[in-house]
Amino acid sequence: MSNLINIFVEPGKAFADLKEKPTFLLPLALMMALTVVMSLLYFNKVDTEWFTSHQLAMSGSEMSAAEIEQARKMMPSASVIGIISAVMGPIMIVIVTLVMALYYFVAGKVTGAGVSYKHSVSLVAWSGVPSMLSLVVAIVGIIMMAPQTALESLMLTNVDPLIVQLPSDHAWSSFAKNFNLLSLWSVVVAAIGWRTWSRGGWGQAFTVALIPTLFIFGCMAAWAVLKS
Repeated sequence: MSNLINIFVEPGKAFADLKEKPTFLLPLALMMALTVVMSLLYFNKVDTEWFTSHQLAMSGSEMSAAEIEQARKMMPSASVIGIISAVMGPIMIVIVTLVMALYYFVAGKVTGAGVSYKHSVSLVAWSGVPSMLSLVVAIVGIIMMAPQTALESLMLTNVDPLIVQLPSDHAWSSFAKNFNLLSLWSVVVAAIGWRTWSRGGWGQAFTVALIPTLFIFGCMAAWAVLKS
């Protein structure tokens, strides 16, 4: 539990402890729990009819009235979507964590850092803790929201809606709505963890920590440019 506090105030100390005994269950469990709570709370509170209309509008597809009505009938209710999200969310968290850990493991081999796969999973899990604050903020927003509120508007640590509010058909809308500014904090924490374990320099640490974020959002930015 001390690592959960130290990851915010003394990440170097937290990773020094984790170097001797790498763990990952606590941060992963917290991430899963917050994801499940957010999904169930939102989809049980949101207005189902409004949500369906909002989703169809967000799709950007030009449909006739008959097609819209058919799509409405085929879409599951908000409560069903909530259950699906609550199940799939934790599964996706595990998959993403394992894939990211594989990246750090390979990076360790390439740089000679000697980071084991278990250490890599631990690094991914613990460096993601600061980003969990966005889920806490969203949950508070869901508790206070009106039933006709978009989930993306409650993600207040994302570029959209924190800095800009772009229409759904804007080329950069997806990029802005998915760029969580707290992910930059997680990059810094990951760099600290890498440097603590590898005994390498800050340049290598930040390069290794930044590559996944630069790749993901670089691809999203390239797609936005193509759509512009």
